[in-house]
Amino acid sequence: MSKNAAGARTGSEQALTLYQELRDAPGEGFDDAARRLNLTAAEREQCRAELAALGLIEPPAAGTAPVVVPPDTALLRLLQHERERLEHRLAETSRAHTTLETLAGPFLRSGTEPGSEVEVEIVEDPARIRRELAELTETVRASVHSMLTGSVRRDEMCLELDRDRERTARGVRVQAMYSHRVGQVPEMAQHLAERTALGVEVRLSAVVPMNMVLADENFALLPTDPHDPESAAILARGPGLVRSYRALYDYCWHAATPYGREEPGEHGGDGLSEQQRAALRMLASGIKDEQVARNLGVSLRTVSRLISELMQELDAASRFEAGVRAARLGLLDGEPYEPPA
Repeated sequence: MSKNAAGARTGSEQALTLYQELRDAPGEGFDDAARRLNLTAAEREQCRAELAALGLIEPPAAGTAPVVVPPDTALLRLLQHERERLEHRLAETSRAHTTLETLAGPFLRSGTEPGSEVEVEIVEDPARIRRELAELTETVRASVHSMLTGSVRRDEMCLELDRDRERTARGVRVQAMYSHRVGQVPEMAQHLAERTALGVEVRLSAVVPMNMVLADENFALLPTDPHDPESAAILARGPGLVRSYRALYDYCWHAATPYGREEPGEHGGDGLSEQQRAALRMLASGIKDEQVARNLGVSLRTVSRLISELMQELDAASRFEAGVRAARLGLLDGEPYEPPA
């Protein structure tokens, strides 16, 4: 058992010892077990707060002993809580998407105010989609914002650079966002460097939610199914709708890393990379490895490697132990638990 500089047990070790005492003596009062371990009043309350925060004890009824919760039950409850939070967020996103579809349908009346006209069209022909993108080069006036979940096709790289050259020469602001894994492909890394040299703002993110192209806050092109880049496209025109997509893009953009400024594997203050943190939260929410791989745009082998790195970083011998340690460190909700002074 490790000790602090003075040779005394740390608060977490005291909490663990007290928890084991409570499990070994069912029905014993919390204060009685604490006194048997010679804990001070402050140490006792610190242990009580830590065990309660981890879900390892439940507040007792009047005059009864605390309910001791097995570690696996506490972890399952935590994972269920995280899953419910994720489902709640997904439900909110679904409601927002339904609202957008309604606004883009019969309830959207054009002409209610200047610039309120909106046109929405489902485009299934890939050639038509490419033509719409090509026309942007000639018609865009102020800005183009794009995000791409995968790599650019080799035969389209030169064409994209020609478009960048023409747009930036006219003073058009061009922003492009890709996943970190795309930036690790040598051919794509060279392409992104060439785009950056032409004045394109390029950023990398651990997760890119979908393919999207926005122009002048008046044009949007995105897939009907974000999980299937080959699906039909939604072609929207009109600032009333495109501004909503721009808000989503800006959120992702500010969370991404400028290309060339910082390595994607660089670790934050908690010792985890952005990609590792994203994988950890998805796994804690009950998402299977296959879906994690799709969301991150990586292979199952890479997900297995990420999990192995997480277990090593958290000094855990199993996924279960990694989940407990991640919860204690606040890696699942953004704020680490700090016992009261």
